[in-house]
Formats: sequence, structure tokens, C-alpha cells
Amino acid sequence: MRAVVVNEYGETPVVAEVPTPQPGPGQVLIELSAAGMNPMDRTLASGDWRPMPATFPMVLGADGAGVVEHVGEGATRFSAGQSAFGQLLIPPLGSAGTYAEYVAVTEDAPLALVPEGLDVVVASTLPTAGMAGLSLVELLGPLKDKTALIVGAGGGVGTFATQFAVNVGAQVIANVREAAAERMRSYGAAETVDHTVVPLAEAVRKAHPDGIDVLLDLVSDADGFANLAALVRSGGTAVTTKYVADTGALESAGVTGINFALQPSSDLLDRLADAVVTGSIAAPPITRISLDDAPAALSGGNDRPIEGKTVITF
Repeated sequence: MRAVVVNEYGETPVVAEVPTPQPGPGQVLIELSAAGMNPMDRTLASGDWRPMPATFPMVLGADGAGVVEHVGEGATRFSAGQSAFGQLLIPPLGSAGTYAEYVAVTEDAPLALVPEGLDVVVASTLPTAGMAGLSLVELLGPLKDKTALIVGAGGGVGTFATQFAVNVGAQVIANVREAAAERMRSYGAAETVDHTVVPLAEAVRKAHPDGIDVLLDLVSDADGFANLAALVRSGGTAVTTKYVADTGALESAGVTGINFALQPSSDLLDRLADAVVTGSIAAPPITRISLDDAPAALSGGNDRPIEGKTVITF
């Protein structure tokens, strides 16, 4: 089968022919229809997650959706012909990558059935970004009438987090470039701030001199996060998905600091799919690319504006 791989950490990803996996006991073989791309896929290929076990050639990608083709001995959760989607970030890294035509994975992985009414390409955008967005909002507890600044709101996680936060009553300030401002307002964001036009902290402090209740930062480094966390009033919460929060320093200022780590589950996937099918949230804008285009998309790095989700379609 064809897949996007690296043969060692730090190598430039390439499309290569690799053996088609076969389902072992308790596994399912999925013929992939789509694979959602995430910034963490570049991080995994770089070796930043060492010493987590890995196998080479490492097939990249964690999010995918497709049709169950074969079921291994003893596997009962899925049947051949069913459509499934999930996050397959399973050790050893590279053993269940989704930038490939097929993947074999344990049926106990964070997988769920694609419900009727949900396109498989849309389903492939949900796992990592959607589970993170939903989990982050639930982690923050009651948000009704609270002011929440979401930094990097235009990307995949931000798209989901903004909508889930609005749905539970938060007054969301969405940090996005102007091109995405209308989309964020359609999600219910109360305000938008383009950091390329005005310094973000300055704009928020001017509009909210008494501070904000919640900071949800999806993009900043340690210094940037600390600068924005200073906007949070005593009793508030500052969360980072980049694991750069100095929780001790924040605690001394009366702010709860959280370094967020996603705990994926099939239940989260089911709830996400239901939210999209029922229309309570909208999937992010999707840019479709081919498998051959994936290495170039990966090499773009994090320095380019990312709006919505990029999906490899097969």
C-alpha cells in the first residue's frame, strides 16, 4: 500500500510503498477514505515525543475514517462493511498511522461508528481536534456568562472549542485573523481580535479592563502564554495545549493554570459525531489534498496561518 512515512526521526516525509497490514487477533483492518492532518503529526515525525516507543518506517497520521474490510480473530466490536473513524495514536508510533491506504488496529482503540448523515471526510476532521475542543470546554466547568479568550480559534481545536463554549453560555473572544472573523461570529463568538492588526493582550485589556475569566491558548509559547495569562482575573483559569503553563506562578496570582493533555475515548467520538449530525456544532472548513500532496503540506510547519482542517482523501 502507499503511505506517508519517515524512516528515521527528523527525516523529510515521503510517499512510499509499504506492506499492507493484516489484522491480528482482536484487530480490525480499515480501508481508509480520509485522514485528518494535525500539527502534532509533524511533532511526532521530528522525534519530540521520544522516548515513546516507535517503529520504522513510521507511517504518519493519527486521525482517520474509512470502511472496516476485515475483522481479526476474536474481534466483535465492528463488522466488515461498517464505516468507522477515530484517533489511532497508538504505541509504537507509526504502527497505526492514518496517512495510508489501510490501517490495522486493535478494536479497543478510540474508534466509533460513522453515523448515518455524517460524511466520512467530515468524520476524519473530528477525532483529535474535536475531542480536544469538547474536553477543554468540559474541563473548564460552568462557563455561563463567563468571558473566555480563545487564542488560535481559527484552527481545528479552536473551531470546536469556540462552538462548545458558546453552546454552554460563554462570552467568547476569538483570536483569529480577519479572514476568519465572520466565521467565528457565525459560531456565536461575541468578539474577534486579529493579532496581526493590534497586539492581542493590549486589545483584550482595553476591552476588558477588569480582566477575563478564562484563557484557552492553543498556540502560544511559554512567554506568550504567561503574557496572556496576566489578563485572567483572580479566581479564573488559564489553559494551554502546548504544556507551557507555570502552574505555580499562576497559583500565586490566584489563577488556576492547566497543562492540557487529551484523554481520547470512543464516548467522546460518539458525542462529537452526534453534535455534528444534529447541527449543534459545525465541522471546520476542510481543505482536501491527495496523499501525494501530504509531504509538502507537512513541511509547511506552524508558521503559516492554519484555518480549519486539512484532510487527505483517498
